[in-house]
Amino acid sequence: MSGGTFLYTTAEALPVGLLLPMAVDLAVSPSQVGMLVSAYGAVVMVASVPLTALVRRVPRRRLLSALLAGFVVSNAVTVLASNFALLLAARMVTATTHALFWAVVVPAAAELFRPALRGRVVAVVFAGGTVALALGVPAGTWLGERAGWRASFLAVAGLGAVVYVVVATLLPATGPDQGHAARGATPDIRRFCLLVAVAVPATAGAIVAYTYVALFVTEVSGFSASSVGAILLARGIASMLGILAVGAVLDRGPWLTLVATVALQSAALLGLYSFGHRPSVSVGLIALAGLAFAAFTAALGGLVLQVAPGRSDLAAATVSAAVNVGITAGAFVGGSTLPSHGVRSTVLLGALLGVVALVLALGERFIPPATGSPQGQHSVEPVKGTAVKATA
Repeated sequence: MSGGTFLYTTAEALPVGLLLPMAVDLAVSPSQVGMLVSAYGAVVMVASVPLTALVRRVPRRRLLSALLAGFVVSNAVTVLASNFALLLAARMVTATTHALFWAVVVPAAAELFRPALRGRVVAVVFAGGTVALALGVPAGTWLGERAGWRASFLAVAGLGAVVYVVVATLLPATGPDQGHAARGATPDIRRFCLLVAVAVPATAGAIVAYTYVALFVTEVSGFSASSVGAILLARGIASMLGILAVGAVLDRGPWLTLVATVALQSAALLGLYSFGHRPSVSVGLIALAGLAFAAFTAALGGLVLQVAPGRSDLAAATVSAAVNVGITAGAFVGGSTLPSHGVRSTVLLGALLGVVALVLALGERFIPPATGSPQGQHSVEPVKGTAVKATA
């Protein structure tokens, strides 16, 4: 299932790295190819919650298998697309399966292990997306530059077929309402709403800065354009370390972990604004921002399983939609600010949005415990009457 998050993230971001070869081959403008990414995100943002509600009675193995099959077919159509309209249609199908996959995959993975290991399980699942940004997209870009952009999507489709076979064969056949991860461990509508509210500015802050990181390191930090790849690789490695770190501590203090990741991201971006002109400091702070945001996304996924006020898949879909709102808003704000205020303004805006998220996250301390929950505790316990399928 972590392989699935790797492939979905890689497929979503590949057009960014293959912008020019795709535009030339399809005889369209680079901005039209860029629309493949923005339209993809819009579909995920709009479709996550209603589609998850629509398929709420479908067993998870059947649903995940169908989604992965759809992923393979739509990417195969992408490979064969002879015009932009067909390519866009195929991408929208992939985005639709993406919206459902991310809503279901975390609770489905959590069901395989005892509740006390939820934090580590969530971290492993989210690590797939982090590895995709660090290695999958660069590797796909490298392949596309040498063998044509269609070869990159063919590779993604082929790997998707392997993941499909594994999930369809090995995932237990459980009902969507069975198991300890089907609903929140300590349901709390107020904390869940706060979690959704935190997700938007924290994600927007990260995206505002990350979208223009290549421009920042060349114009502000003084690096050459050829150094950008190595800097992004350092950020990707740091992101994986962030996932590993949060997996080790998430179960002990999920809200504190969330607050710490948002604070760290804000501090790193504020440091970039102040000291980004120093090359060595700039690289370290870019890596630190990547570590913080990767850890934040894993903490977000873990908290969904804890405070979901109803079904955990619907809660995950809602948070996924909020994250995509943050992505869209971050890209828009950054693009609007860059021409008039320069690239340094993007990291400052990212830091300020992070501060907004931090203030919201700290507000959790003022929310009284949900009825039946011990004061100050949000432990993860199995839902009464359900069985734990495996232990680690």
